[in-house]
Amino acid sequence: MLPHTEAGRLKLLRALEVLDTEAEPVFDRLTRLLSATLGMPIALISLIDSDRQWFKSRVGLDIRQTPRDISFCTIAIEQEHTMVVQDALNDPRFSSNPLVTSAPHIRFYAGAPIRSIEGYALGTLCAIDIKARVFTDEAQQILEDFAGLVSREFQMREAALLSRSHITHSAAAFAASEARLKTAFALAPTGIAAVAGNGSFLSLNSAFCSIVGYDADELMTLSFQDITHPDDLDSDLNLLRQLNRGEIDRYQLEKRYRHKDGSSVWVDLHVAKLLSVDGDLEYYIATVQNIQRRKETEASLQALRHGLEQRVEERTAELQRANEMLSHTMLQRLQADRELRQREAELSAVLEHASDAYVSIDEAGAIRAWNRMAETTFGWSRDEALGQSLEKLVIPTAMREARLTAWRQYLATGDDEALRQRLEISALRRDGTVFPVEVRISPVAIDGHRFFSVFLHDITERKAMAERREKEALTDTLTGLPNRRSLLEYLPNAMARARRTGVPLGVLFLDLDGFKAVNDTFGHEIGDLLLQIVAEKLKTCLRETDAVFRLAGDEFTAVVEGQFGGTQDTEHLAQKLIQLINEPVLIGAATVQVGVSIGIAVYRRDDPRSATQLLREADSRMYEAKQAGKGRFASQQR
Repeated sequence: MLPHTEAGRLKLLRALEVLDTEAEPVFDRLTRLLSATLGMPIALISLIDSDRQWFKSRVGLDIRQTPRDISFCTIAIEQEHTMVVQDALNDPRFSSNPLVTSAPHIRFYAGAPIRSIEGYALGTLCAIDIKARVFTDEAQQILEDFAGLVSREFQMREAALLSRSHITHSAAAFAASEARLKTAFALAPTGIAAVAGNGSFLSLNSAFCSIVGYDADELMTLSFQDITHPDDLDSDLNLLRQLNRGEIDRYQLEKRYRHKDGSSVWVDLHVAKLLSVDGDLEYYIATVQNIQRRKETEASLQALRHGLEQRVEERTAELQRANEMLSHTMLQRLQADRELRQREAELSAVLEHASDAYVSIDEAGAIRAWNRMAETTFGWSRDEALGQSLEKLVIPTAMREARLTAWRQYLATGDDEALRQRLEISALRRDGTVFPVEVRISPVAIDGHRFFSVFLHDITERKAMAERREKEALTDTLTGLPNRRSLLEYLPNAMARARRTGVPLGVLFLDLDGFKAVNDTFGHEIGDLLLQIVAEKLKTCLRETDAVFRLAGDEFTAVVEGQFGGTQDTEHLAQKLIQLINEPVLIGAATVQVGVSIGIAVYRRDDPRSATQLLREADSRMYEAKQAGKGRFASQQR
């Protein structure tokens, strides 16, 4: 331990005025409970002074102190983690120690540091046995949990000591925490609401209002029972009763809300309760994710999924009661910090259980917070991510420099208008896969430093769905050919290529002859199969550089580029199509035959017509072919 660190540790230890004081029940209960839980004859709270170790609480040992130079705990406080000596006689550090060779004949020792708020090791909580033993992971966790409780008691005393000199700092920290909470609450893409015990809303964010369609003022006059679908209310209330009885500590439910417009909205609801220091219910925290789209596309998953959380084990319940007692003591001693800690706990709970990845970074881009969804989304654990550069961890290498340049520009100018926008960028998982995310960044100033709250939402499924819908919008579902909308997008580009190359293109407007008679005679099923066969004939007859579209009913359009011979080339192709389509086809037991009438319009470099006018010309020529007797083509007079 460095000299200035040791001096600071001793200064704090003495300032706490705990050395050479009477025994206190709050400590003695913990050492007795530790001794009984681990089955150890000796349990001590040892404080390391400059030349001695003094026992604030002891079980199984009569002496109050020993010299520091023979103390096991002197070495334990220099460790980062719990120090375990399974057999002191076989450990060269302690084999000749008088505490081993004579009373109390220590053979086994396990000591966890008792740390101050700033991390000083004031002493240890240790468990000792006069015989060697193996210390399991579970036993070590129990010791560290108890050490955490002892540390928390000393930290409360330390905070009480410092509270007067730090009242201004506490006020600033409180304001900063409020700003973080309000920013995260308001900007979170997940719906969040605080709900009273009777079900009425205490506060809610804009995302929650958007999901149910009500204004915040309207919702404040309602309860969650009012907007819950009647068929789902009993399930919700049943889980809420289990939560209130302590059978579960939170619950998750897929349920329906009644939207203001009368429709139902499926949501994924997570509910936890917030207790006062006395253990009474203050309010519920509810987070809501709109899953309506998923429900619509996964119609088979209509049943609500109910699950009970794991029952609280006896040790956890005991620790919770101990925490509640310590929290009550803290409330009495640190009234000025109560609201600050409350807000930080709320913010931590909201962000930790948010359905989007939440990351907090400093100005250098170093990660300071990394929630569970960030672990799931990117594959890095919290311990691995903390302190790392966000850009290097989640931005693909090819895009990293551009992002860093934009980040430096923001830091130099302070212009955060672009920063506050919802951005769609590519992100990188630990396994190397790149996927799209939606990003929202909000800066927060704390003590003259800027920090940034970053929410990242995986939009892979949303982007894929949009691409599927765009493809479906451009395709005729019966024939698989591009549809009218696709034609209206394709033809202007083809005309631009014709102007650029100087090579004419032809537009053929086809309308089947006798198709209605096929439908009337054989039925629409045969008619649909015939349209599919005609579509395949058109595709096989045209080149790969040509395009064919189904407009509606029995109407098709072909766009053929590279018509060096102009109208003559296009007419030759039209004659081939008439002969091909006129051939009888066998569909099931029926022999079906239709003809086709074709209108032709040719586009040249100096042609002033638009795409719409060119289609209208081909359509008009098709009607001329119909009137002239069908089964033929008609060309524009150019």
